[in-house]
Parts: sequence; structure tokens; C-alpha cells
Amino acid sequence: MIVKQRLIFILYSLCASVFRVAATKSKGKGSQGQFPITQNVTVVEGGAANMTCRVDYNDNTSLQWSNPAQQTLFFGDKKALRDHRIELVRASWQELTIRISDVSLSDEGTYTCSLFTMPVKTTKAFLTVLGVPGRPEITGFTKPAKEDDVITLTCTTSGSKPAANIRWFRNDKEVQGSKEVNATGKSFTVRSSLQFQVDKRDDGVAYTCSVEHATLSSPYMTTEVLEVHYPNSLGPHGPDHALIGGVVAVVVFITLCLIIVLGRYLARHKGTYLTHEAKGAEDAPDADTAIINAEGNHVHAEEKKEYFI
Repeated sequence: MIVKQRLIFILYSLCASVFRVAATKSKGKGSQGQFPITQNVTVVEGGAANMTCRVDYNDNTSLQWSNPAQQTLFFGDKKALRDHRIELVRASWQELTIRISDVSLSDEGTYTCSLFTMPVKTTKAFLTVLGVPGRPEITGFTKPAKEDDVITLTCTTSGSKPAANIRWFRNDKEVQGSKEVNATGKSFTVRSSLQFQVDKRDDGVAYTCSVEHATLSSPYMTTEVLEVHYPNSLGPHGPDHALIGGVVAVVVFITLCLIIVLGRYLARHKGTYLTHEAKGAEDAPDADTAIINAEGNHVHAEEKKEYFI
């Protein structure tokens, strides 16, 4: 009898231990499994962001997404905010996923997922929006530049977030410029200036501004070629005025020589010719007599000269 009672006591103790462990696991599952889980999201401006909230265990309790202004976006599968960019991706007791399309910088901030238990459990996810920089522009070029002038080249890009990085290159060699960053709302305008004294060796040199940013697969670049005018420059960028003047002088000299030679030739070749008028022919009674008289007087014809130039 005593042995039987001891066996019953041992079995009871074992059962109690099993129930205690099971109750502890069930309690842990209820307290830890019923807690929303989210992740921070990063998206490029103009892209789409998926915001996901999950729970491991849910006893038919609704999930809700709210924006940084604490406006409810979705309560379960019910849309609460009229924004055509926000749509439902998946809604169940264990998950609530929404998509925000055409994301702008103003969408950035902390989003809240709530699980409506007693008390309500919440978790937060931060949406980071990256601003794409605009293509760079270079100002400060004067064409042509003069030797010994001091010029300042400025490269500007706007709209980046975080601020973009600007690099300068003289041909293929990097040179250092001074950087200035100004906030414009949630984005940044970045300027980099390069100041130097112009030398004749700068003629034809390419100055390149390169913009680098996390949103770009390859840098944005823009290039300007410097043109320098200096004394006695015979570069390919302008006409050779000395050569042109020399050619014109030679042409004028040759033309004058031709005019002089032609004038002397014409002056030396003056022509003469004789005209013979028959004397007495006008007194002849008829034509035959006039011819006879003219032939007779042909030998004695007076020579008349006429000159022409």
C-alpha cells in the first residue's frame, strides 16, 4: 500500500511539472509572440517603399499602420487615408504590408505599427528617402581667358539628400576645390569652387566637375575646355593675324607691279597709218576722169598721219 501511494505521488508530481512547463511556454508565446515586428526602410525619391509589420502569434487581433503624422493608413485590410499612392499588399492576422509609391522627401519619418491587444502594443519603422542630385553646372568661364587673369570656376548641384560629393579634375588629374553645402528644405545644394591664375599652359585644358552620390550608379560629370589668349599666341583657337597681313601685303605689291608694267607697255606701242586723198579728183567731170586723175596723182599724195594711244 505504501509503495502504491508513493507511485501515485510520483506520477502526480510529474504531471504537475509537465503542466507547469506547458503553461510557462504558453504564457511566453502569448507575451512575446503577440508583439509586432518591423524593419527600417530606405528608398530613392520617386521609388516605392514596402512597409511590413508581422506578429508570430495573434489571437485574431487587428494590425494597423500609421504615418509620421499619426494618421491611420490601414486598419487591417481597411484603408483609412485617401492617398492614391498608398495601397494594400497583404493583410492577415500575422502580417500587414502596405506600399507607398512615388515616394517624396516629405514621406520620410517614423511609421508606427500597432497591435490592438490589451494593452495596445506598438513598434516603429523609420522610412529614409534619398534625394537624387541634379546634373552639375559649371559657371565662371570666360572665353577666351587672358593670361595672368584670376578666375573662379564653380560647380553646382542641387536636390541631393544626403549632400552629394563634388570632385574636380584638371584633364585626368584630380585637383582640390572649396566646398559649400546649403540646406534647401529636406534636400541640399552643394557648390564647389576652384580658383587659379590663368597660365598659357591652361590653353586647351579640360576642367571636369564630377558629382557622386549613393543614388547614382555612376557619377554625373560635366566638362569645360579653357581657351587662353596670350601675346604672340599661335594656337589653333584663333586666326594668325600676322600671317594674314603678310599675305595681303604681297598681293597688293604684286598688283601694283602688274599695273606699272602694263602702263609702260601700252605707252611704248603707239600706232601710225597713212591716208591718201587724190587731188584733182573732185574737179573731174565724170567718174572715169576722176579715177585717172587720182591714179596720176597717187605718187604725189600728201602723207597724213594720225596717232592713237
